[in-house]
Amino acid sequence: MFPKKSILTFLQAQVAAFLGGITDYGLMILLTEVFKMHFTFSILISGTVGAIINFSINRFWVFKNQCGYSSHINSQLFRFALVVLGSISLKSFGTLILQKVFQIDYRIGRLITDSFVSYGFNYPLIKYWVFRANKKQINPESN
Repeated sequence: MFPKKSILTFLQAQVAAFLGGITDYGLMILLTEVFKMHFTFSILISGTVGAIINFSINRFWVFKNQCGYSSHINSQLFRFALVVLGSISLKSFGTLILQKVFQIDYRIGRLITDSFVSYGFNYPLIKYWVFRANKKQINPESN
């Protein structure tokens, strides 16, 4: 079984991802449908806004106890930015492939792509690389 703390962290991270994701998705629709931007550019802009929301919630709520504020925000932001660049690239490319090759509407293709990118790319990198636990917190007796 999974420890309670791991399940709680996962659920909290899903709340952060949902809030960032709903902002991201809604803004993508707005930029594409109302402002007539191509969806690949809309994903770039909306993904950036959603990422800011996601990072803030992750840092100040989800992983606060895991790495606290002892990890410098600049290093976390840099690692998070790299994850976001990869994530936006995967989402944009995946959505485009689903739309062009399989004729799936970009809105549906984006949801399909997001589910794979979120669980298979974003969450593991955010948990184990961006907000990784400090060694002191993992093994406090080693001081």
